Amino acid sequence: MSELFDEEPERPAPERPGRRTRALVITGVVLIIGFFLLSAFAGIYTDRLWYAEVGFGDVFSTMLWTRVGLFLAFGALMGGIVALNMYLAFRFRPMFVMAGPDGVDRYRDAVTPIRGWLLAGVGVVVGIFAGTSAIGQWRTFLLWRNGEGWGSEDAYFKKDIGFYVFDLPWWNFVVDFVMAVAIVSLIATAVVHYLYGGIRLQVSHDRFSAAAQVQISVLLGVFVLAKSVDYFLDRYDLVTDDHRLFTGMNYTAENAMLPARNILVGVALICAVLFFLNVWRKTWQLPSVGLALLALSAVLLGMIWPAIVQNFQVKPSEADKENTYIKANIDATREAYGLSGVESERYEGTPVNDTTAPEANTVLGQLSTTPVVDPQQVRDTFQQRQQVRAYYSVASVLDVDRYTIDGQEVPLVLGVRELDQSGINSSDQNWSNLHTVYTHGEGLIAAYANRISDSEVNGRIVWAEGISGAGTSGASDLTKSEEFEQRIYFGEQSPSYSVVGKASKDASSVELGLANTDADEGDQRTTYDGKGGVSVGSTFNQLMYAIKFGEPNFLLSGRVNGNSKVLYNRTPTERVEKVAPWLTVDGDPYPAVVDGKIVWILDGYTTTDRYPNAQRESFDAMIDDSQQQDTGLQTIPTDEINYMRSAVKATVDAYDGTVTLYEWDTSDPILKTWMKVFPESVTPNTEIPAELKSHLRYPEDLFKVQRYQLARYHVTDAGEFYSANNRWEVPEDPNAQRQVFQPPYRLFSTGVDGTNDWSLTSVFVPRGKGTLASYVQVNSDANSPNFGKLRLLEMTDANTPGPGQVANQMQQEKDVVDALTPYRVQGATPPRFGNLLTLPVQGGLIYIQPVYAVRTTGASAFPILQFVIVKYGEQVGIGQNLAEALGDALDVDLGTGEPTPPPVEPGTPGEPGEPGGETPPEPSGTLDEQIAAALREADEAFKAATDAQAKNDTAEWAKQLDLAQKAVEEAVKLANERDNQ
Repeated sequence: MSELFDEEPERPAPERPGRRTRALVITGVVLIIGFFLLSAFAGIYTDRLWYAEVGFGDVFSTMLWTRVGLFLAFGALMGGIVALNMYLAFRFRPMFVMAGPDGVDRYRDAVTPIRGWLLAGVGVVVGIFAGTSAIGQWRTFLLWRNGEGWGSEDAYFKKDIGFYVFDLPWWNFVVDFVMAVAIVSLIATAVVHYLYGGIRLQVSHDRFSAAAQVQISVLLGVFVLAKSVDYFLDRYDLVTDDHRLFTGMNYTAENAMLPARNILVGVALICAVLFFLNVWRKTWQLPSVGLALLALSAVLLGMIWPAIVQNFQVKPSEADKENTYIKANIDATREAYGLSGVESERYEGTPVNDTTAPEANTVLGQLSTTPVVDPQQVRDTFQQRQQVRAYYSVASVLDVDRYTIDGQEVPLVLGVRELDQSGINSSDQNWSNLHTVYTHGEGLIAAYANRISDSEVNGRIVWAEGISGAGTSGASDLTKSEEFEQRIYFGEQSPSYSVVGKASKDASSVELGLANTDADEGDQRTTYDGKGGVSVGSTFNQLMYAIKFGEPNFLLSGRVNGNSKVLYNRTPTERVEKVAPWLTVDGDPYPAVVDGKIVWILDGYTTTDRYPNAQRESFDAMIDDSQQQDTGLQTIPTDEINYMRSAVKATVDAYDGTVTLYEWDTSDPILKTWMKVFPESVTPNTEIPAELKSHLRYPEDLFKVQRYQLARYHVTDAGEFYSANNRWEVPEDPNAQRQVFQPPYRLFSTGVDGTNDWSLTSVFVPRGKGTLASYVQVNSDANSPNFGKLRLLEMTDANTPGPGQVANQMQQEKDVVDALTPYRVQGATPPRFGNLLTLPVQGGLIYIQPVYAVRTTGASAFPILQFVIVKYGEQVGIGQNLAEALGDALDVDLGTGEPTPPPVEPGTPGEPGEPGGETPPEPSGTLDEQIAAALREADEAFKAATDAQAKNDTAEWAKQLDLAQKAVEEAVKLANERDNQ
């Protein structure tokens, strides 16, 4: 091999570059390489510290060494094989080289002095590219190494589905890699042979030397042999190919493409054998014929013949030809997306027109927990009434969850008061303030989603009692713990990083917090004392983080000392994605109060695009709606999937950042495989705390994907599916500014067993129409035996109005127009219409929509919930709350339970207490006696409400609570009169 580095004896060595120039070049290269290596090392070192701090060090080690192993193995293979072929081409070059065409001699003369370096350089460069490509396959490799059996087979090849999901992608990569090695080696070999006379294109015969012919024949043979294996594996890709009608095997694929690929396997094998035989035969005639035959077969059998079958056999009778394939696609799709157990029932959707007062009260009772507060519209109200400081903020779309307060399960609208550094004055935005002073948010804000206040001070929102910073006092079930931790260091809007910790034990605290938001006692200074965060005290760690964040203050600032920790990777989604990079994380993390602290709850999905015969669609397209944020899809190279499972429930502690992954779908093969890859990273399902489980819910993105697929795949008959005469679609949001799906809503709704289930709901309309086709809901109560059960109500009346039509009918109703006219005058801010809810009630459908108005302008303006509009049957009503609106629609006074009396002229006989009616009897007894009587009346009403609650009589419960409240108010009024005497 030494002759590779020796100079040609017949040629004098060209003059080498000067020593100084070469030294400068080498120094520059070393500095550049050193800079990149140091940056890479800092990134890896700090990542290792972070993973160890969150308790997922094994995840980091597995990913690191898998990537390193793949990089070295595939990089060495590619670089070594290419370099070896280049060396062999030079080693067996012709001893006597005739004068070549213009330029070749000059190139050969230029290359000869540095051919050793050039050989090494080419090998290293192609090795780096190959290794980098292999790094991106670490998930594929680990799934192949640890793949679990799926337990079911595909409909055509009868192979376990795990073969398609776990094995086939890896073998496809390996075969593609072999073909790439052969091609790159062939190109490099041909160039060396051409430079040194092994290939002479300018002559009419003997264009290839014997060595060149052998080497090129072998490389072409390897390439064609790998192509033969590629054709063999491509047979299995037919069950995941996309076609015009559906994804999966179709008639043309089974009857034209599959036989064609079987034939191409044989043709490619023969062609490979001919190339290998050319090592001895020394003629290109047979290999050329074989290669031409392969190319011709690929065109005729792989392209033209399938097109002929599709156009002349399938299209004339496509419904019949594709029937069995459509059925296989339907079955696979419903199974892959968890739709196989959907229960469908016919639903009238039309209530009785003449609803009596008792029936109306029954309807109102079923709606007692219906959220009339739109979590998107009231965001500004939360901001203005509960923000406290300009540098605090809440999410753009608030979350809805249910809590048990005073023994009653109620829906709440929740928002975490997070730090928003954009609210800090620009003159105060320096490194010290941004990263050591303004470090965290404060508390959770909550409002009752089903209650409306009489006061407009808070936008008619009723704040949930006892929530930190909610402007109320007293204890409740949410913050009953005296040690409730309200500081938010990890949230959706947290800064990129913060440095926390005192300079010494006696040093003063520097982090800015809120002392008491209720009393507004001003600000306080605190110090983070949680277990989260990476120690940054040592000089070496400070240097590493200075490089990582590009910030010299890690080395220069006195705020960074031996007690300091650095908090980073702080958003809940980011933390879960880093410790579980194999998960697709739901786009909507939501907060919950669990065991005296605030935690973020996230849903993690396992997905693939390799499930045989299941319909493949864009994930972003399926989950898009008027509230959609960034999805953060991570597990596959594109956003297309055809299988999805809610595999993991993840939590992130808002104070110390602790990440916990809980196994949820215990039967998912993909989850089982990843649990083998990263043992002990996922906590068993049985260890989920009871209080946490009460806040787990059905995942929103999964429901969106399911409803998207259900719009087509509610049809299970192949013939009807092909005709597409019963195709649905998710309706557009009537309040959105762009054409986008209406989001699903979380609320209490009548479930499959008649109970009032905590559910996630949506509706469908026929494709291209505005009427209502069906209503779908899924049980979202993790403690319910029916959790995850989908219920589909298909309308029997084809003219049932859909959301868009209902919104128009509501806004055009005379009473609604009259009520909203003052808000539509010139100069006023137009009213905002909230989310339009659709609910099945008493055999019919009720539509509920809140209306908000902004009475002021400027930065301090916030929407006020002015009205609620209700449509029940053909009647539309409007009122300041749900009871008034429903009563207006049904012409019933839901406060008394009696029909609304006709107007009474002053001075004419009427009902007691009304103008012209009887005068109520004067109260008797002293003021103290009247107060005692009112309190006894209130006590009796409270007892009656408790009895009604035990009997699940929501209407009576609400009525008795109202009576109790009036009695207490009367007692207070009398007490004030007594005190003023």
